[in-house]
Amino acid sequence: MLKILLLKCKEAMISVMPVTVIVLLLNLTPLVTVTALEMTVFLLSALFLVLGIGLFNLGADIAMTPMGVQVGAGLSKSRNVGLLLSVSFLLGVLITVAEPDLSVLAAQVNAVVNGTALIVTVGVGVGLFLVLAILRIVTKTGLSKILMIFYMLVFALAALVLERGNGGFLALAFDSGGVTTGPITVPFIMALGAGIATTLGGKDAGENSFGLVALCSVGPVLAVMALGLFANGEMIYELPDYSVGAHIGGALPHTILDVMKEVALALGLLVAFFFVVQAVFLRLPRRKLYRITVGILYTFAGLVMFLTAVTVGFMPIGYRIGHDLAANNNTLLVLIGFVLGLVVVLAEPAIHVLKGQVEDVTNGTVSKRSMMLALSIGVGISIGLSMLRIILDFSILYYLIPGYFISLGLSFFVPRLYTAIAFDSGGVASGPLTSSFILPLAIGACVSLQGVSSVMQNAFGIVAMVAMTPLITIQVMGFRAVVAGKVRDSVMMKQILDADDEQIIDFM
Repeated sequence: MLKILLLKCKEAMISVMPVTVIVLLLNLTPLVTVTALEMTVFLLSALFLVLGIGLFNLGADIAMTPMGVQVGAGLSKSRNVGLLLSVSFLLGVLITVAEPDLSVLAAQVNAVVNGTALIVTVGVGVGLFLVLAILRIVTKTGLSKILMIFYMLVFALAALVLERGNGGFLALAFDSGGVTTGPITVPFIMALGAGIATTLGGKDAGENSFGLVALCSVGPVLAVMALGLFANGEMIYELPDYSVGAHIGGALPHTILDVMKEVALALGLLVAFFFVVQAVFLRLPRRKLYRITVGILYTFAGLVMFLTAVTVGFMPIGYRIGHDLAANNNTLLVLIGFVLGLVVVLAEPAIHVLKGQVEDVTNGTVSKRSMMLALSIGVGISIGLSMLRIILDFSILYYLIPGYFISLGLSFFVPRLYTAIAFDSGGVASGPLTSSFILPLAIGACVSLQGVSSVMQNAFGIVAMVAMTPLITIQVMGFRAVVAGKVRDSVMMKQILDADDEQIIDFM
């Protein structure tokens, strides 16, 4: 086990290193002013981040993924669709309500909409769309058709929200879709889909195993927009204390304790749910349960280290970089935003779970390397465009409407497997490092350029952008594969037709 952990930590170090190097290089320029204390805390946090990602990935391999597969396969074998859907709805609500990223988001808009009401609304949205995703597997319905219908509904609701003057809910709604698919929910939900698809997915089980994260990201968007139709008042944002001093010294134990409570709640609900299903339906042998229990402990330790590191070391640095770059050079703000986007996705824990499952299901057709390249380019573009939006001050819909139009349009020209992978990737890419490093970067830029009042309108929505652009880049990768295949077939056919008859050997 130690050997595997060291290998996971080595992979994590390669992932975290680029972000760390960029921050160090920026610190050597006059563009960003980082104190010695901030830099020391950041470097120590980077080390804990590496260990946290390593432990999390190990725990996901030996606990989270097997739990999801066993639950999905076990419930599916009962052939009781009503039971499967009821349990899935409850699972979707419980996991979402406990997701730490959603609690952070809800606390920042509590002045307009009650935080508990927002969390429950999002939870119900995820639960309903998890049911829809499983029904899609059972009925073997194409993912692109369902996505087309519901994204049309999303933008119809967006128009109504704007008409009522509650435009601040737009960015909040789209960001809600990103934060709900966090590091705890993604491995379990993806594995749940794989377990159900293996039993009920038919000949397209590989393709049907994807799409759960994609649909679970749509539910919160619709739910929060529906909430926005009935909301009154102006969206108010209160700027958190992004100084390093807010989380170290005497405050550090409180920060660690708060993170431990959030992770324990999220994992506790999931583990309790699993053991209830285990007692009633699965009845796995003790050896497997012991292995899963050890994996849960690894996952808990890894997430506590990861979330503490990004809270203590990465949030203050992200805010400082965004604030100082916006004050000095807007062009560099866009450029560095793009470069950070290229590398920050490498350190998202759930990305490693996704790319491994993609490579396994596609038998290497979609490799880990090509997945990471497509995701990195997509996230880089999204953050660069988000920085440009902060500078020019315009609505997020100018990006989202054409972006989703292109994404959904591409789904008709690429293999369905690429579409399913792309829409799942969008939800996975917008993980905790995005909300804890990139979002503070955007907030710092907003505060520097336009003041705190612009944060809800311009900084929020960056998580939605990170979730959208991989939909395009991964499907473009699939479109390129389709075109390359047709060109190759055309060349081969031309060579056959142009061949000299004398060169053809007759074996008759």
